[in-house]
Amino acid sequence: MNNPYHRAPKLFRDDIREGPDAFNSVLETVRFNIGRYIPYLQARSKRGHTWSGSSSRPSSLQSPWRLRSLVNVRLGLIVLWIITLKWGEVTTFDWKVQDCAWDHWESWPAGATPHHVILIADPQIVDPHTYPGRPWPLSTLTIRYTDLYLRKSFQLLDQYLSPDTVIFLGDLFDGGREWSTAPSSSHETKSTDKRWNKYGERFWFREYGRFGRIFFDPWLRGRQAPREAHRGRKMLAGLPGNHDLGFGLGIRLPVRQRFNAYFGDGNRVDVIGNHTFVSLDTVSLSANGQLNPATGGQGAGAGDERVQKIWSPTETFLSEVKSVKARMVKRELRLQAGKSEHEPQDHTVIDLSDRPSQGVKSPADPGASIPSVLLTHVPLYHAPGTPCGPLRERFPPSRAAQEGGETISKDERNALPVAAGVQYQTVLTSAISNEIIEKVGDVEDVFSGDDHDYCEVIHRGYTSRNGGVREITVKAMSWAAGIRKPGFLMLSLWNPVDAQGKSTSVPGDTTRSRTIKTHLCLLPDQLSIFMRYGFLFAFTLVALLGQALVKVYRGGAIYDGNDNHILPVSKQKWPSNRQETMSASARSWAVPHARALRSHSPLRSSTNGLAARSPAARTRSTSPFDEYGLPVEGKKLPFSEEHGARSRDEGGYGKREWKEVMLDDEPRWRRGGKVSAVMHEWGGNLKLVGLVALSWYVWLLWKT
Repeated sequence: MNNPYHRAPKLFRDDIREGPDAFNSVLETVRFNIGRYIPYLQARSKRGHTWSGSSSRPSSLQSPWRLRSLVNVRLGLIVLWIITLKWGEVTTFDWKVQDCAWDHWESWPAGATPHHVILIADPQIVDPHTYPGRPWPLSTLTIRYTDLYLRKSFQLLDQYLSPDTVIFLGDLFDGGREWSTAPSSSHETKSTDKRWNKYGERFWFREYGRFGRIFFDPWLRGRQAPREAHRGRKMLAGLPGNHDLGFGLGIRLPVRQRFNAYFGDGNRVDVIGNHTFVSLDTVSLSANGQLNPATGGQGAGAGDERVQKIWSPTETFLSEVKSVKARMVKRELRLQAGKSEHEPQDHTVIDLSDRPSQGVKSPADPGASIPSVLLTHVPLYHAPGTPCGPLRERFPPSRAAQEGGETISKDERNALPVAAGVQYQTVLTSAISNEIIEKVGDVEDVFSGDDHDYCEVIHRGYTSRNGGVREITVKAMSWAAGIRKPGFLMLSLWNPVDAQGKSTSVPGDTTRSRTIKTHLCLLPDQLSIFMRYGFLFAFTLVALLGQALVKVYRGGAIYDGNDNHILPVSKQKWPSNRQETMSASARSWAVPHARALRSHSPLRSSTNGLAARSPAARTRSTSPFDEYGLPVEGKKLPFSEEHGARSRDEGGYGKREWKEVMLDDEPRWRRGGKVSAVMHEWGGNLKLVGLVALSWYVWLLWKT
């Protein structure tokens, strides 16, 4: 060993004569080792190796994995994680929603100002009812990430598409029908399933607040100025689904009253874009005609008073819906003409015995060309096997239909299933469907939900001006609904009418394509995004492990156990007995090396005018720096050190112990060999990359 300070025995203050100060000691060591290295460089230079360029750099000094590994592997992975996370959390959502811009697919005459509507089906926010057996924290993470997906998608929808009207098609909650209501005279305040009785009224309000934070708050914050042709923006969320209320006879009246109190009546008429949108609570109407297990009856007159209270409000609404439509259309036409909302009435005083000379005015002109659009949570009845078209995700059309390019009348896999069970029914009964189409009247389009996947059918058996009623079952917006690519349906309405409500677009043309256009907008595949994160994580582990292996096995002396360093890098473990430390063998080792330091030190050279101080020139008998001097031959330990109050063999150092000045222990990963060095290098780089990636991911989640 050439370094006189590296493995020197532990020295004590009373054994040291005055030596150079600490700075000069370190300086002497540095100069000595540099002086030893210069001849080596000069010898290699004579053999044609220079430092002038990378091509002529000595091969022994080249380390392709020193700087390159830090730049190309660790930094490269950090950049890759930043790009991937930004793509998965922000960019892909932006691209998907921006691709659905209205001008990308709608085509109307120049100067048209269509009314833009977005239909959202089955957001069905996740709650304990969704995955009752899922353990924590997986259940909590599922709720967080499904809420994040819905909120992020709706914010971008509102930001980039800026719809005039947003309509929900039911199933706002997943377990809304199960949560108990406030105590009342009704015996239906609690669910029949005792598992959910612990979730009461307060829990439902908490879920209502969640829904509001996801949809209501962004809608209010992102409120855009209404366009000139439209009076304002509107959001309708009152249409209930079977997960909100139940289905048919399974509906509890207090649950429906609570839902209607906070979301509005499920039966209503709205004139939107010169179309009458009729919302119908079909989950309640389905109790009419449903078999009652208690009485065994079926039909309109079956059941007790409670059963009639379930379906009778919707039945009453259906019997009056045509007159309600007429009043709403007349009101809309007056507003478009700049008149008051309601027509002024004649103020004439008549005698009670006199009959009015005028009859009741017609609520609207029979010639008004205002088509009707039906909104229902449960789809209308259709024959089993009726194909849903190519946009259905889970079961696309059969190969025969795709290869032949023809429309087939029956495709079991591609069709909407016709089935029923506890608190659900995939389609309405044929009798209820016919009743709805007949009583609403002039129905051109039907939009429904419940199935979670897209389905488009034409009901040829129903009376319509276009030879059939088109029904579109809208895809669910939640990625926890059993589909990989959620979505929403966009409607572009353009039906210009005159003051009497007659169409003015193209004379004699009343086809549906001239008044309403639809487009399915698909959202990102969240499971695919998580899978990409998983693949990148696996790649990160392999890449950093490979980098660690190359760096350790080709990285230099620090990993191969060579201790030939310029300065000490570790602390040695010395015996506890200082008499052993000051043995003859130790003193015989220390003195010659100290003399060698003085003889080889550049400080004795006359070229720089510096010289080491001689022992006679020292004025102090002890060093001011503990244990940094050189040992002196023949010096004995003082009595106080040799016979301390506490024996050093017992682990003590006495009361007069001076502070030890030593370096840290040798790292454990160096003592364990190259395998430990690989794990140390791999773990350190993995922590760095993970910390940066995780911080960036949390910031993206917080931002969105």
